[in-house]
Amino acid sequence: MLHLTQIQNGSVRRVAIVEEPKLRLLDPQYASVYALAMEAIAKSRKLADLAQEQATAETLDYEPIYSGKSPWKLLPPLDHPDEPTRCLVSGTGLTHFGSAKNRNAMHSTGGVPTQGAPVTDSLRMFQLGVEQGKPGAGKIGAAPEWFYKGSGSVLRAHGEPLHVPAYAEDGGEESEVVGCYVIGPGGKPWRVGMALGNEFSDHLFEKKNYLNLAGSKMRQCSLGPELVVGADFQSVAGEARIERAGKTFWSKVIHTGEAEMCHSLENIEHHHFKFEPHRRPGDVHIHYYGADSLSFGDGLHLADGDLMRVSYEGFGRALVNPLKVLPRPAELAKVAAL
Repeated sequence: MLHLTQIQNGSVRRVAIVEEPKLRLLDPQYASVYALAMEAIAKSRKLADLAQEQATAETLDYEPIYSGKSPWKLLPPLDHPDEPTRCLVSGTGLTHFGSAKNRNAMHSTGGVPTQGAPVTDSLRMFQLGVEQGKPGAGKIGAAPEWFYKGSGSVLRAHGEPLHVPAYAEDGGEESEVVGCYVIGPGGKPWRVGMALGNEFSDHLFEKKNYLNLAGSKMRQCSLGPELVVGADFQSVAGEARIERAGKTFWSKVIHTGEAEMCHSLENIEHHHFKFEPHRRPGDVHIHYYGADSLSFGDGLHLADGDLMRVSYEGFGRALVNPLKVLPRPAELAKVAAL
């Protein structure tokens, strides 16, 4: 596995290979992972091989950059460097065996339904995934739940705050692994790698009615700090943690990977890229694979200043973002007639 980061100092961007405790910079002609990936596709090369060939002798200390004490700042490890609108951020829900309990409790009265109580639509969709989400190599299974989060403008890097906007009712973490893709010539999708992600959502708004899911997902989200090329995604253990006033407020051991999910990665990718608009050459796709557990499911509501920390074994340094509640009152989004 190879770990890549994107960093920026003023207007200068660089790509680096993580060689703890250093970052080894790549040749400046590749100022983005996007450029490196598109070159690898054009030359029919493995991304890891091309990156290692372009490594220079120049290194930087990783820790000051990671902790925000350097002029260099971490960026999301994959983006569209020229046109953020050509990056589509989306996700798949009800993919993990642990997620069904949280969602069913959210959309039922009084918690998880007891024997004989009505079963929610969420649980029905999850059960369809259990039955038909892993159809076997080369076969098409049941479609998972899919949602849109926004364009590349919603992506935030490690250390950047995630905002609870004025119109939102809540904001909570979803600790996930994220697939990072580019679309090559002819509309062929390529998985560049995977990264840690916090698929930040408004669970309180969603809880009122499951049809609010689409609106609850239209929020900022974070990615990084490292892109893992060739990641092992069979069964991956991790931790989700919330820190408040310098102390651990909540934490949980979490799991992801195909063995922990009711949908195979191949099936998730098929049902995302089967749509022709999702195969536009030159586009970037950031796709959240789903969460095993979340603090909202344990009855927690996060507050301004809380730190959300996501870590998974094999995915490098943890992704940490503070939560920022925007205090101004919500204003009418008024439309003017031309």
